[in-house]
Amino acid sequence: MIRRVRLSASYAVLCLVLLLAFGVLGEDTPFDLIAQADLAYMTRHQEEDMTRAIALYEAVLPSLEELSVSSQAYVLNRLSQLCYEVALFTEGLADEDGDWYYKGKDYGFQSLRLDPEFAAHEAEGLAQALAYSTNIAGMHWLANNWGMICNINVLEGLVQQKNVLALFRRCVELDPTFWGASSASALGSLLIMVPGPLGGDDAAGLALVEQSIVDAPAYLNNRIILAEYWGFTYNYFGVLNGVRDAELIERETAAVLEGEIGDWPFWNRQAKIAAERLLEWLRERTD
Repeated sequence: MIRRVRLSASYAVLCLVLLLAFGVLGEDTPFDLIAQADLAYMTRHQEEDMTRAIALYEAVLPSLEELSVSSQAYVLNRLSQLCYEVALFTEGLADEDGDWYYKGKDYGFQSLRLDPEFAAHEAEGLAQALAYSTNIAGMHWLANNWGMICNINVLEGLVQQKNVLALFRRCVELDPTFWGASSASALGSLLIMVPGPLGGDDAAGLALVEQSIVDAPAYLNNRIILAEYWGFTYNYFGVLNGVRDAELIERETAAVLEGEIGDWPFWNRQAKIAAERLLEWLRERTD
């Protein structure tokens, strides 16, 4: 009888914990929402979980200032990241993708401006202000979103590409291996693609991409960057116009298709999709 009472009490405590966790006894706190968002984030390669994660992190925003600065940055950086990633579910560039990239850019800047030193020096120019920031996640996802905006809007690309380069350079300066060394490979791809008069440098770009593969061999997307931006050639406006190295494209895409998903469930799946696309481009230009 005593044992049964103890089991019942334990069961009652468990039920109470579950009720609190799912908000049955009241509204979710910001920390409840973040915890739920973090769970959805882990399986965001499924589009419904990506959507759920974004909604949950955004539900924190009305209470954001109640959190510590580090927690605010965490939420804003995740939102900037997910705004960039969610657009990858669409084939090509859909009309709504630009809206996501602009939102992601705004979240990224909001995160960086939590640092009073960055905010105080921003009027001097972004490159100058970045010297005072160590918010690498905020800079990385801001740069990714802004880079896509530059791709969509040629005029913005001409004017703002230098800021995207500065963001990625600061990320690499702080930690060249961050996020599977993808800041380094992204910077490398830009240096390859951007014309020399606008800051491009083929040799430096190729070296960065190749080193990113060495530094993070399990992160398959760096091989996609190498195959896409060095294997093919592009005109002054970034339009694909030929094949530079078919053997490299075949080698790198084969490595991606044979690679493990591992610790990168979203990005390595995206890399495998991209590998098939690059092989199709190659066939179209060599058959």
